Amino acid sequence: MKTYSAKTGEVKRVWFVVDAGDQVLGRLATRIATVLRGKHKARFTPHVDAGDFVVVVNAEKVKLTGAKEEKKMYYRHSGHPGGFRAMPAKAMRAKKPGQMIRQAVWGMLPKNALSRHLLNKLKIYTGPDHPHQAQQPKPLAWD
Repeated sequence: MKTYSAKTGEVKRVWFVVDAGDQVLGRLATRIATVLRGKHKARFTPHVDAGDFVVVVNAEKVKLTGAKEEKKMYYRHSGHPGGFRAMPAKAMRAKKPGQMIRQAVWGMLPKNALSRHLLNKLKIYTGPDHPHQAQQPKPLAWD
C-alpha cells in the first residue's frame, strides 16, 4: 500500500462562513486554522495547500474570557528605534476588530511561506454582511 500525497491541482476548495458573534477568540481561531490548513480533510498533506477558504463575519463581537479585554496587549514594532507600540485588546477591538482574529489564527499556523499563503484565504468582516455570496459559502460545522 502506498502513501497518498495530494497535488496542488487536485485539491477541491470549499468556502465556509463563520459567525464570530459570541465565540471565544482562541477556540474560534483554532477551528479556522485547522480548516485553512486542510487538516480536517482525509487527504491532508503538510507541504501542500489543501485547505479551504474561510469567511468570518461579526468579527467585532468575538469574546475574550476572563480579564483579557483589559489586560491582553497586542504588540508591534516598526524596526526603527522607538518604534515599539502596544495596544490593549479593548482598543484593538474598537480600532481593528478583524486584526484580533487574524493574529490569533496566524499564531496557530506554521511560520513558513505556505502559511502566509494560507492566511490569504481568510476573509474577515466586522459586520454581518460579506461580498462572497457568489462562492456559496457553507456554515462551518463545529465538532
